[in-house]
Amino acid sequence: MELDQRKQTILNAIIRTYLETGEPVGSRTISKYTDLNLSSATIRNEMSDLEELGFIIQPHTSAGRIPSDKGYRYYVDSLVQEKTREVSVMNSMMIARTSRMEELLKQVVKFLANQTNYTTMISAPSYKGNKVKFIQLSRVSPTQLLNVVVIEGNVVKNHIIDLPEPIDEETVLKLNLLLNTRLNGLTLAEINLGLISNIKEEAGGHAAVINDVLDTIAEVIRAETDENMQIYTSGANNIFRYPELADSERARRLITTIEDKSNLRDFVMETEKNENRDETGIQVYIGDEGPVESMKDCSVVTATYDLGEGMQGTIGIIGPKRMDYEKVMSNLKEVRKSLNEIFRKETGDPAEE
Repeated sequence: MELDQRKQTILNAIIRTYLETGEPVGSRTISKYTDLNLSSATIRNEMSDLEELGFIIQPHTSAGRIPSDKGYRYYVDSLVQEKTREVSVMNSMMIARTSRMEELLKQVVKFLANQTNYTTMISAPSYKGNKVKFIQLSRVSPTQLLNVVVIEGNVVKNHIIDLPEPIDEETVLKLNLLLNTRLNGLTLAEINLGLISNIKEEAGGHAAVINDVLDTIAEVIRAETDENMQIYTSGANNIFRYPELADSERARRLITTIEDKSNLRDFVMETEKNENRDETGIQVYIGDEGPVESMKDCSVVTATYDLGEGMQGTIGIIGPKRMDYEKVMSNLKEVRKSLNEIFRKETGDPAEE
């Protein structure tokens, strides 16, 4: 059943207020929390209509209203539709942006390799501190739930939860409301032990479901951050310009590392954890300071670029220990600045000073 916009807004306000307070909601309360600019009398009339339609109920005479199961269902279904639309729009935008970004990054590493005569790498930007956008639990059978978690950046994870005992639709609805109310918009770091404890307490005998959902959130955020990182490289043959690296065994190890990419991903992840960066995000690793064994004969200089909206990546230049550090750092600073400006021009965001 479709409701007009006014009724939808009032129903949403009743449900959200009831979730926060656990108390029946009156018209005066709704008038304070909505932007409808309606009188309490008008809101009471709309609430009466919602009650007749079965979306809210009045637990006792002269009390406010609380959501009915039908009201909860309408609320959750509307959330699902809204988030589905958001994900679809975001997906289209990200596909277009990703295609342009990939070509740009390939040009960047090629330019740096030509400018410096060293080997270069760059990681595609990924979301740091990914936020939970939406959680949906759906009954597959009385003892199984489908858990769908949507993370910022259009990352979706589906997972089946096996239950020790049957669960009814009403309980699933309440768990959906609880999880989305408490977790939406939070990063993994913000989901602390205190919050988890409160959610489990509110979930009553269904703490195991909460655990499973939290595990899925952690898994999808870490997997998106670590395993799906794209790395682009250029100038691998520049290694042979330097006698100290051109030894057949050293060169083979280095080129294998550069072509394999998995070691470079590990390297990028380690550099992102390093807190010793200057204000430009530049770090210098000389010989044994680097985390990758096959790169111990090299120096690696990296810089973090930040495209806003939580999107960051790493640029790296790999060369001999006698590399021209001043030239390398100057190039990294310029490229970092250019990437930032290009991205903000595409998205229409104002450039940072």
